[in-house]
Amino acid sequence: MKRALLPVLLALAVASAGLPATASAQNPETIRFGVDPSYPPFESKAADGSLVGFDIELGNAICAELKQKCVWVEQSFDGMIPALKARKFDAILSAMSATASRRQQIDFTKRLYNGPSALIAHSGTALQPTAQALRGQRVGVVQGSTQESYARAEWATKGVTLVSYQTQDQIYQDLVTGRLDAAFQSSVQADYGFLKTPRGKGFTLVGEPVSDSRVAGDVAIGLRKGDDALGERLNQAIDAIRKSGSYQRVASKYFSFDIYGN
Repeated sequence: MKRALLPVLLALAVASAGLPATASAQNPETIRFGVDPSYPPFESKAADGSLVGFDIELGNAICAELKQKCVWVEQSFDGMIPALKARKFDAILSAMSATASRRQQIDFTKRLYNGPSALIAHSGTALQPTAQALRGQRVGVVQGSTQESYARAEWATKGVTLVSYQTQDQIYQDLVTGRLDAAFQSSVQADYGFLKTPRGKGFTLVGEPVSDSRVAGDVAIGLRKGDDALGERLNQAIDAIRKSGSYQRVASKYFSFDIYGN
């Protein structure tokens, strides 16, 4: 009997292996968001290990609007897009800018918010976010970030030493201990995640924020190419929480200005 069933079982196994990835449908009761919880005030971990931050609350508001549950899957930022493509989660909600280069790999929803990038250094320094001013200096950036790609293109080729880290917190640690001369990140994150904390004493934003489109622009939810149904539902939810005031209530907890932008 077992011998007779073996060819059938083998045939079924081969057929199953050939099924497209879309055969494993998303759980209709949940949305799995990829997040790197090392970027306050957007996403970080509380003392009890729970995830907190603007993106976390915004995602929960979106899920509530869709009557689904948010499931947060932790992932280092530099591996976020490969993990999305590998279906480790359904979408990326982790302060990811919707740049032209990223749009070649994944799709994005409507804007969640926007903002420029800025350089942090010791107060009173002569440093500026330019290649000329940073020549010979060590600047920290997060691996896979828009700040890293911009700095590699504009600064690293002109004598600036870039040091890439997995998390923003590691950058701040080395900035405080003097292993770095400056750090380059979102201006909002720099302000709330470092300068307004005790360890940010003696540091400041230097120069004007960098408004180049490669490091400043819309932050949105990242989606796999062709996942139009999920994208449409998320866009509807984003519109709904903007209209109902839920978005503004969440944003007011973290920012004293309009982070959404014009």
